[in-house]
Amino acid sequence: MEMDIDGACKPKDEEGKAKGKPIVAILVGAPGSGKSTFCENVMLASSRPWVRVCQDTINNGKSGTKPQCLKSAAASLKEGKSVFIDRCNLDKEQRVDFVNLGGPEVEVHAVLKAAAVVNRMLQNKELPKLSEGFSRITFCRNETDVDAAIKTYTAVGPLDTLPHGCFGQKDPNAKTQLGIMRFLKRPHETNTRDSVPSQLTEDKGPCGKTQETVSSSSGMASQKIKVSEDMAPGSISQDESDIPTLAFPSISTADFQFDLEKASDVIVGKVEEFMDKLGNARLVLVDLTERSKILSLVRAKAAEKKIDSKRFFTFIGDICQLYTKGGLCCNVIANAANWRLKPGGGGVNAAIFNAAGPALEAATKEQARSLLPGNALVVPLPSTSPLYSKEGVTHVIHVLGPNMNPRRPNCLDNDYVKGCKVLGDAYSSLFKGFLSIANTQVKVPRSSGSILSGPSKLEDEISGTKTKMWAPCLQALYNIAMQPEKHSKQVLEASDDVVVLNDIYPKAKQHLLVLARIKGLDTLADARKEHLPLLMTMHEVGLRWVDKFVGEDASLVFRLGYHSVPSMRQLHLHVISQDFDSKHLKHKKHWNSFTTAFFRDSVDVIEEINNQGKATIQDEKRLMPMELRCHRCRSAHPNIPRLKSHISSCQAPYPADLQKKGRLVPEQTNSGCDP
Repeated sequence: MEMDIDGACKPKDEEGKAKGKPIVAILVGAPGSGKSTFCENVMLASSRPWVRVCQDTINNGKSGTKPQCLKSAAASLKEGKSVFIDRCNLDKEQRVDFVNLGGPEVEVHAVLKAAAVVNRMLQNKELPKLSEGFSRITFCRNETDVDAAIKTYTAVGPLDTLPHGCFGQKDPNAKTQLGIMRFLKRPHETNTRDSVPSQLTEDKGPCGKTQETVSSSSGMASQKIKVSEDMAPGSISQDESDIPTLAFPSISTADFQFDLEKASDVIVGKVEEFMDKLGNARLVLVDLTERSKILSLVRAKAAEKKIDSKRFFTFIGDICQLYTKGGLCCNVIANAANWRLKPGGGGVNAAIFNAAGPALEAATKEQARSLLPGNALVVPLPSTSPLYSKEGVTHVIHVLGPNMNPRRPNCLDNDYVKGCKVLGDAYSSLFKGFLSIANTQVKVPRSSGSILSGPSKLEDEISGTKTKMWAPCLQALYNIAMQPEKHSKQVLEASDDVVVLNDIYPKAKQHLLVLARIKGLDTLADARKEHLPLLMTMHEVGLRWVDKFVGEDASLVFRLGYHSVPSMRQLHLHVISQDFDSKHLKHKKHWNSFTTAFFRDSVDVIEEINNQGKATIQDEKRLMPMELRCHRCRSAHPNIPRLKSHISSCQAPYPADLQKKGRLVPEQTNSGCDP
């Protein structure tokens, strides 16, 4: 990987050649954390025209609404102005609409006080990631960092741009820093320092999904496997795991000593050539340092050619740890290989073989023993590889470029006419190999029963139906359903038709999953009349477990149902008590996925499929952002803590519609229910 460095982080000197784009800078922080002061300091001294959009004052000096902020920001962007979004923006849901304001001609940045976001008060919030659509994220750990960020944005003139990537981020697993409450400007609790983990310590799978774990009993937290939570997909519909992504290093510019200026011309030229063929796929050039010269050159030249920065961008990080360290999910990575296709030698090649383990070397040997310059070799990565299980990488593409180093084989002796042609051929082979992976994955029919790899929700019209592709990290339920004997410690009950699991992150006192064991039945949308006997069996099994739980605690009331669009492969029925008394119920998406129409009652699903041939699938994008309402009295609440405080004492009867058709178990017959 190219390690030559220069002053690439200086926006005016290195990036000023390209015409500057308007910037949407989304400020992330709690009330009183200094967001407005940051805006004012930049706007007072900057030569770039900035507009501050603040929800607290947007309604003629009074508090307004998010739609008002979006309208104002869009209008300012049309005028060619850059925009500060001065709201809390503490989770992805709050940010997504503002991120989407940016097209290819708009840079979307995030600036946050990192310590404040991981504070006790905010530990359940979501740190921004590049995968949300940001081109640049600045983490400020202290006031010195804030001052530096102010200077950086003040210095960005109308024609300047800033380098892409994450800046200032420490280890995301580190605990809260000492002095964090001073930084937040709030009283400090003496026991906070060592007990409060970062928000990023929540279990995350290789594709960025919040994780559930299942176990054989509610008390056996130590015996666990990670399973996606089946939360409302609206909150992850724009996740990077939805998009086929190739991460690649600069080929031949490190050990092979290829000229950086010429290499950057070849990279940008080949990227431009393939843009029309990419579809929704992405190409990401990766290097280890923000001061990488090759990244700086490529960024500037890509901007000059107006290449879509959402489909091609640069990223600073370790290509072997793009997800776990950088939050970027790439299903394919390129390896700058040697001609023998052997491990070792240092650089990217040694790092990738080491990270992938012996499985990659064995898989490579099965396909080829050597590689000629200008060519690439696509190698499916075995599921036993740590790169597959931890990073979500399904394929490695070995690529060999031209050599200008006389100490290495096949040196071209500075023949850059031939060298540029060979390097261009290498990138063409690499990109063609990547597209072949994406195209093959899209064409795999669901009915085959194969464990599909790659993007989690690549959809294509196949035989008149939409086929959903599941990333490796989203297949745990499927694997358990197909082979429950391999997961005996997690399985509560197994038969020829179903498997029952306990959820270790339940959203209520009792929360089970009943998995269907038939192949090809991935989601509720797949269910048809021929599946009715299985659906009825799943319902009956759920009722049997309800009887057991109610026998132990007569106060419990249950619903049995399905999420309209689950994020996890393999149809499963939720059996969940309606107390919602759980420390794991933390987010709006958790609540709305179980208390809005997004949750389809099992009895209704069975009736609809019997009458219509299929179940009605509700729109998660419409339902997930809905305000928080008590599931009994339907009163509205501003946040989860206030809601949970209310429902713990609410004695209102359940709504009338829930008291019909056996949607509640045991049936409730409150005479004072809502009309």
